[in-house]
Amino acid sequence: MTERATVTINGQEYDAVTGLPVSSSDTSHKQLASHAPATKLHSSPQHSTTLRRKSLKRPEPAKHAIIGHKSPVKHMDIARPHKNVNIHKFAPHPVGALQPKSVDIGPVTHPHVAKAHALSAAKAQPLTDTLAAADIKDQAIKTAVANTHKRPALKRHAKPRQRVVAILSATFAIVLLGGYFTYLNMPALSVRVAAVQAGIDANYPQYRPDGYALRGPVTYSNGSVAMNFQANGGDQSFTIRQSKSGWDSSALLDNYVSPRAGSDYIPYTENGLTVYTYGDNAAWVNGGILYTIEGNAPLSSTQIRKIATSLL
Repeated sequence: MTERATVTINGQEYDAVTGLPVSSSDTSHKQLASHAPATKLHSSPQHSTTLRRKSLKRPEPAKHAIIGHKSPVKHMDIARPHKNVNIHKFAPHPVGALQPKSVDIGPVTHPHVAKAHALSAAKAQPLTDTLAAADIKDQAIKTAVANTHKRPALKRHAKPRQRVVAILSATFAIVLLGGYFTYLNMPALSVRVAAVQAGIDANYPQYRPDGYALRGPVTYSNGSVAMNFQANGGDQSFTIRQSKSGWDSSALLDNYVSPRAGSDYIPYTENGLTVYTYGDNAAWVNGGILYTIEGNAPLSSTQIRKIATSLL
């Protein structure tokens, strides 16, 4: 029996030929059979002959067999279900619903082509038109400048003359307005002058009956002022007289109205005044002044009361 050579690595013995581990029984047997030291086996290193990678072929991926179809598969035939003639719940498609809509698109000129046509047309325009337009513009400018220089110069003495005319017009207007207001207030001014001369506080009535106006000058005497109003188109007239008096309404009735009218009078009360009317005449007192209206003018009681209140 041939003695087996072993190699010890990390306390484990391996067969030097096969590279397989040696069991403990075999090891013990060897040790008994041979007492040669293990170091002799390692006197010269040996190459491992367990795996020979150079002699092995590199694995290649498996080639799958490609199965070719004899005839192309029609997808529309597979996806399209078979319609049963007995099914009627699906509505048919309207005619023309699945047909593409036709759009009439006219010929469109390319932008570059249009630009080229425009440039060619501008080049083809005659130069005479451009020159004619420039000449027209220059002529219009020259005409405007010439018309500007032809404006008549303003006279220097026109402004002072206009100023004088304006001043005279304003003065004349002021005089007219002053004369008009003086004319309107002339009766009141005349009454105030007469009142100062008579020594009483006499006033001009603010109300005058329609159709009557002041006639003649305002007359006055010691303690009395009289104004005569006459109709514009007739002989009717009445006189308003204001005189100093110490009477009250009762004394006026007893001393002035009753002696002239007896019991034929009508008393009216207006704004605290007691006005006695009899015929076309009237009388009342206020503030120490006796007021009387006498004449033949057919004045109503309303007109008399308005005259009395306008003298307050």
